[in-house]
Amino acid sequence: MEIRLNYEGSAEALDTLRHSSAHLMAHAVLELFPGTQTGVGPAVEDGFFYDFLRDKPFVPEDLEAIEKKMRQIAQEDIPIQKVVCSKEEALRLFQERGQELKVELIEEKGDKEVTVYKQGSFVDFCLGPHVPSTGHIKHFKLLSVSGAYWKGDEKGKQLQRIYGTSFFKKKDLDAYLTLIEEAKKRDHRKLGAELDLFSFNENLGAGLVLWHPKGATIRHVIENYWWEEHIKDGYDFLYTPHLAKLDVWRKSGHTEFYDAMYPPILSEGIEYEIRPMNCPFHVMVYNSRQRSYRDLPLRWAEMGTVYRYERSGVLHGLLRVRGFTQDDAHIFCRADQLEDEIKKVILLALRLLNTFGFKDYDVFLSTCPEKHVGKLEDWDKATQALEKALKQTGLEFRVDEGEGVFYGPKIDIKVKDALNRSWQCTTIQLDFNLAERFQLHYVGEDGKFHSPFLIHRAIFGSLERFFGILIEQYKGNFPFWIAPVQVIIIPISDRHNDYASTLDKKFKENGLRSQVDIRREKVGYKVRDAEIHKIPTLLIVGDKEVTRGTASLRVHTIGDRGEIIIDEFLEKLKEMGKNKSLTVNL
Repeated sequence: MEIRLNYEGSAEALDTLRHSSAHLMAHAVLELFPGTQTGVGPAVEDGFFYDFLRDKPFVPEDLEAIEKKMRQIAQEDIPIQKVVCSKEEALRLFQERGQELKVELIEEKGDKEVTVYKQGSFVDFCLGPHVPSTGHIKHFKLLSVSGAYWKGDEKGKQLQRIYGTSFFKKKDLDAYLTLIEEAKKRDHRKLGAELDLFSFNENLGAGLVLWHPKGATIRHVIENYWWEEHIKDGYDFLYTPHLAKLDVWRKSGHTEFYDAMYPPILSEGIEYEIRPMNCPFHVMVYNSRQRSYRDLPLRWAEMGTVYRYERSGVLHGLLRVRGFTQDDAHIFCRADQLEDEIKKVILLALRLLNTFGFKDYDVFLSTCPEKHVGKLEDWDKATQALEKALKQTGLEFRVDEGEGVFYGPKIDIKVKDALNRSWQCTTIQLDFNLAERFQLHYVGEDGKFHSPFLIHRAIFGSLERFFGILIEQYKGNFPFWIAPVQVIIIPISDRHNDYASTLDKKFKENGLRSQVDIRREKVGYKVRDAEIHKIPTLLIVGDKEVTRGTASLRVHTIGDRGEIIIDEFLEKLKEMGKNKSLTVNL
């Protein structure tokens, strides 16, 4: 018998506790709802889930009853026993219990000997490990229920997935539940509707974003900054089509390796494919003429919209969509330029992400997997260049051995937000697949053909996803330089409208995004409405302000700041915009 000790403070111990919590939940479900079939119940990053097959959907009252039953079973401190039996015995055991999903799993995954875990009347086909008894599971909470497909196949059985979490200490559970409540307040889907930033429409199609004027304004600000910084770093820009002949995607390997493509479109007897990626187009531009070693490096960037089929069950606001715009770029360089180019990309990424307020990162370097394309010596050169560049920038990183994709090693930079959640943004990826398939080359100093290194990189990842992250990072209280409306002017009565309009014109002429609220509503209502829409600065103008050429200032989340001189105020706003200040300093 193998004995393995997991200590309470370790990640392995927490996984074990959560896996056992999933079993506890399934045990409770079967006692409360006999005849329910059980699917799989793993530990996940922040807790656990278990999939169930039953005709009647679970409702919130059911989750309350399940959690109550879990506590009862936990208090009974039932021993959790590992049992090794033959595959035939395991099949018979679960057939007798009517657990057809488990029978299917055992038939597919079971060896000659199979392990099952028992706790009282509950039995599960499982590799373990588990806590010694149910009494070790004390601090847990069921969170939600959603739909799931059996084995992830949308053509398979529709199951119900109950999510929960558990911890060793009550204070850790309480802290996590507080975090969840704060995350709900920051949910970009809720704030996106409240602030009139974007929407989805089922008549248009799931996962396709409609950018409203305010959201589009923020997108424009982001794109402008992105362009400016890329120009500084020596990039040129491309525009490429949204579809191409299916043969292009066959040549690139996407039809063979990529399963998120939409069905081809037939036109005049020719099959076309809407693009899931921008890469082949940039490669074709490279191959449009002969290149010399003197031409390299070539840095080409594009805000390229792509379309990928995602199952409806995994779509999630702006974070998981079917149509999105990548801040894409491809760099073609020589071997002796590789390290410097990667370093430049890392520094550019940090500069951009820092400007939006992201200072903490999780960084990963993924190396050569067992199955790969390209020469091993090129993999080694590329991996060493990635590692050296990371070290030179001073970033702490973790090496994921063998976790690179088949066509090249990569760096992933995940930003940590205000709730310390980690979000995938920047990817810096070497690509030996396209370089080989499209036979990329340049004429070297020796007059011979050489293959360039191809670096694929995106910094924000996608504008839609990055926008969703920004909304949640700031809870909709965007920094002044990003805010869609930076100043709103509220005249106290109609006779102050002309003065308010004059101020509005002055602000706009100086590059600020301002509005005048001339609705026939009370001033208090207008002020509250401006606060709800999280407008950074608010100016109120009446008789006194018109006479003096001033305004009364209110700053969002801070309150009244008193009377201000317009020209001085204007200069401060311009300075905040120029410096891309994350806070309003007035």
